[in-house]
Amino acid sequence: MGVFVFLPLVLPLTAWPIARLAEHHLHPRAATLLLTAVAAVLALCSALCLALLVVVGTAQLPGNPLPDGWSDPEVREAVPYDEIAGKAAIPALIAVIASCARAAWQHHRVCLRAEQALKGLPATPVVVLPDEAPYAYALPGRRGTGRIVATTGMLGALSAPERRALFAHERAHLTGRHHRFLLAVQLAARANPFLWPLRTAVTYTAERWADEEAAARVGSRRTVARAVVRAALVSRGAPIATLAGFAAAVGPVPRRVAALLGPAPAARLWPPAFTAVGLAAWAAAAGTAVSALSSANSAVTLFFILHAATPL
Repeated sequence: MGVFVFLPLVLPLTAWPIARLAEHHLHPRAATLLLTAVAAVLALCSALCLALLVVVGTAQLPGNPLPDGWSDPEVREAVPYDEIAGKAAIPALIAVIASCARAAWQHHRVCLRAEQALKGLPATPVVVLPDEAPYAYALPGRRGTGRIVATTGMLGALSAPERRALFAHERAHLTGRHHRFLLAVQLAARANPFLWPLRTAVTYTAERWADEEAAARVGSRRTVARAVVRAALVSRGAPIATLAGFAAAVGPVPRRVAALLGPAPAARLWPPAFTAVGLAAWAAAAGTAVSALSSANSAVTLFFILHAATPL
């Protein structure tokens, strides 16, 4: 395997430029899809190589249940610094699994609590809660049964056109299933901290995607911009990052408003090659491809080495 087993652990660094540039130079929909795909592949490759290192490290521990041949020198030679890297990978993989499980459980628990809180209310696409605390968010559901939740405090702070913009924004979150992208990049960032910039970027581009959908539905970019500003002044945000909220008092609201006050972004899936964002996109694609090839090479190589070292 050699150094190839370590490459997927650091190759997420190649996605940092596109994480920043995609926010400003790509259509939000294209940016969300691209960054989520890159983050997911890089995270899976990183986790796979970490698991391979764990196998080598676990085979060195006394009393382990693995075959004795897996701790032979021929196996350990496949990994540089096998003793240190293998044993260090064990707590690292445990931490990754625990962190991802905690994030997934937290997301599920919040959605479950939100659904339970809405029991007894009419099963309508829009639920208005009698609460003076101003917030609104899209609550995903099974088989397209997601609902928009808004409080009287939030609706009272907006004018009629701004309320239409809010509902259009949240409906875009449900239609585009943005919660899946947000959860995917959150899990990817938990799997490899180098992917955290992609999580931050997707959190922003998902909101921008919903902004553009709302502007197209309402027919006025300025109305959506005013609604975002007004909601941000009073909002306390969504209950959790994996639930898409309309606006929060902190975060990239000024950038969203500036984008809405400008022209609509060009609807292209891939940027021109000879531009900064184009080069960054190709660098991220190359890093993702190298990561996938490195992890596949490491997995196949270790499989044959362990197969040869295992007595019949």
